Amino acid sequence: MLAATVTEAGARYGDRIAVRTSTGAELTYLDLDRASDEAAVGLAALGVTRGSLVLLSLPSGLDYLVAYLAAAKLGAATGGINPRLSPAERGDLASAVGPDLVLATSVLFDGLPDELHVELVDPGIGRPLAELRVTGEAPPAVAIDPDEAVCLCFTSGSTGRPKAAWFGGRQLQAAAELDTGGAWGGGHLIAGTAMAHVGFMTKVPWQLASGATIHVMDRWSAGEVLDLIDTHRMPAVNGVAAQIALMLRHPDFDRHDFSCVRAIVVGAGPSPPSLVLEARERFGAPYSNRYSSTESGGTGLATALDADDEEALHTVGRPRPGVVAEVRDPEGRALPAGEVGELWLQTPTAMSGYWRDPERTADALVNGWLRTGDLARTDDRGCLRLSGRTGEMFIRGGYNVHPQEVEAALGTHPGVAQIAVVPRADDVMGEVGVAVVVPADPTDPPSLDDLRSHGADHLAAYKLPEVLRLVDELPLNSGDKVDRRRLTADERND
Repeated sequence: MLAATVTEAGARYGDRIAVRTSTGAELTYLDLDRASDEAAVGLAALGVTRGSLVLLSLPSGLDYLVAYLAAAKLGAATGGINPRLSPAERGDLASAVGPDLVLATSVLFDGLPDELHVELVDPGIGRPLAELRVTGEAPPAVAIDPDEAVCLCFTSGSTGRPKAAWFGGRQLQAAAELDTGGAWGGGHLIAGTAMAHVGFMTKVPWQLASGATIHVMDRWSAGEVLDLIDTHRMPAVNGVAAQIALMLRHPDFDRHDFSCVRAIVVGAGPSPPSLVLEARERFGAPYSNRYSSTESGGTGLATALDADDEEALHTVGRPRPGVVAEVRDPEGRALPAGEVGELWLQTPTAMSGYWRDPERTADALVNGWLRTGDLARTDDRGCLRLSGRTGEMFIRGGYNVHPQEVEAALGTHPGVAQIAVVPRADDVMGEVGVAVVVPADPTDPPSLDDLRSHGADHLAAYKLPEVLRLVDELPLNSGDKVDRRRLTADERND
């Protein structure tokens, strides 16, 4: 599906700009098709063939995209290592999936195991993948089975060692059918995540098919995103909650004209109510909070753009078209509304499995359903409300506490910009909650009593935090989600 898409887009859109980087480097649709043809011939000469796995330790940019498309034209799969990972993490991922070939820059080479076949590339020397391309050549056409692997996406590792979810053309086609059009409009799009992220790997086919110009940043920048939205009159603002917060804090925000914006679409984790309210007001557009995961292929639930405040501020909405969601108990039985259990999804974009890991695949995929590992409950209107991860729950004095439930209640306090709740060991209660808060006004932060009083009408007393820690920002992991493991470790080390 991906290989055919880039070839068809090259013929249809020709000299239209397909991708442009922060430095001004760009490729037309015709050049992108040609470059990926020439790179595919070069990869084949290195032994890449149908069924091979090519691992990319490259920054987000033209070289990454050309390599991904070139591998697809050979019937090979591509996985990407997030450039933000440490050398040790990079080595762990490479060892876990056993690639046939690794393309890496000298900067992102450290940590890769010596036994792997690694080819160094230099994104700064001119043409994308210039070292590998065979000028004027194209690979033989490959009839690709839609159930064969096209891409691998590593989980962000928020609850343990990352795993590699793999997807075939079938899932990429389903993502295209779900995402094409809608709030995105046409013309220009921003790749808001690293190219190694599921939000790029599974979505780029429909973006190319639409003829859009994709703007790529090696390192995400709030100022650059704001400039791009204004300059190209983009109809949608997209990103993760932390990125939206950084945009709103940017000193040049109010110098821009955002009358073009028709929707704010945010994923990779729930958005604090205060953030939703501020973003809606300042961008002048509705806010859709979307829930998905790497394993779900980046598709799952969403709040409606015309949702009332109860849905928009406190839930992750309802299943998107073609998606089914259920909250289940540990035995896999559906739970009634109001009861907390594990969220299960049935979506056509869900992964085929974890790469070469049948045991963990069997645990995650059960009779066509994906076990998300997230805890949730269904409210009386059919909206889903997240309560945390199955491994994040802690027990205070014999009672279960779900951090995201507490965060949702305390996040409505006007003095809270961002909040995360993590456990701290306690000699009496076993564990107590710590509220880690980024204050809306650092000169006038909320007190612990303020937060407890604010949450008392919505939460049982045992759920309320007993410690407050004020911070300038919440740490993020490589998937741009709040790094709860780091916050929890900080509490253990205090």
